[in-house]
Amino acid sequence: MRKAFSYRADPSVPDFPDDHPILIFDGNCVLCSGFVNFLLRADKKRRFRFLSAQSSLGSALFRHYGLVSQDYESNILLEKGMIRIKSDGSLRAIEILGFPWSMACAARIAPRLFRDWLYDYIARNRLNWFSIRNSCYAPDPSHADRFLG
Repeated sequence: MRKAFSYRADPSVPDFPDDHPILIFDGNCVLCSGFVNFLLRADKKRRFRFLSAQSSLGSALFRHYGLVSQDYESNILLEKGMIRIKSDGSLRAIEILGFPWSMACAARIAPRLFRDWLYDYIARNRLNWFSIRNSCYAPDPSHADRFLG
């Protein structure tokens, strides 16, 4: 586990605004883009920022945290300088939305080992099950200010 905001001292990670939770997602994955669209619709307070893992900043953050870039089998939720990955990241993102979405966090009663096994299973198969985008996800212009990179 790295210290909060450790990426700020990493010369390979460009400076970026990190005052809001940031979801780093696979911009070529239809399922991942669908999760981003859900968050955009449900996040009425516009808390989240988004970043494609394929961007130079997204790839730098994947490398900084020792995650395999080019694989992108996990979203990264970056909040207050700390990351959450796999089921913890997704559940925390939903929790940030507030009620009623935060009720989904009852899934935390399941052991992390099981939750992450299920997350990994879906992540490994997501491109076959849900397809792959021909181009990286592009936000609706009304949400462009919420995307980094």
